[in-house]
Amino acid sequence: MKLFKTAFLLLSFSLTIVACKSEPKSITTPEVTFTKEGELTLYKSTVDTIITKLSIEIAQTPFEIETGLMYRESMKKNQGMLFVFNEIRERNFYMKNTRFPLDLIFLDHNKKIVSFQENAQPFNEASLPSNALAQFVLEVNAGLAEEWLLEVGDKMDYFVYKIEE
Repeated sequence: MKLFKTAFLLLSFSLTIVACKSEPKSITTPEVTFTKEGELTLYKSTVDTIITKLSIEIAQTPFEIETGLMYRESMKKNQGMLFVFNEIRERNFYMKNTRFPLDLIFLDHNKKIVSFQENAQPFNEASLPSNALAQFVLEVNAGLAEEWLLEVGDKMDYFVYKIEE
């Protein structure tokens, strides 16, 4: 009789769990869109001519820097994300949760290009090092560094729109 009661309790408990189980809910994340926060100009260092002008989104807070362009579907050719750091040092980036290929352009404290990581592949978590001291990192669509014929020593300037509080 004791075995029967134990079996009955286990069966009742199992049925209760099955009955209470609900259908799994689908989690959707809202689309992350580009927010123009400033403008950036790239210059050829040898002749001081404009290479291109971009609308930029700034990554400056720890959360913005950690998230970067993750979870976005794409970016227009005339857009980029500029990472602004307080100090100059070697940088390491990766493409975790980044859905489209990028060129990473590393710049020093004088806003001069010091190195590149071109055609970084989506979702690849391998380290993308600056291989030089950098204070700024500009992310643009893959292939643009080559299209613009960027070279180490080329420079940039940017300004950020004032945000009303």
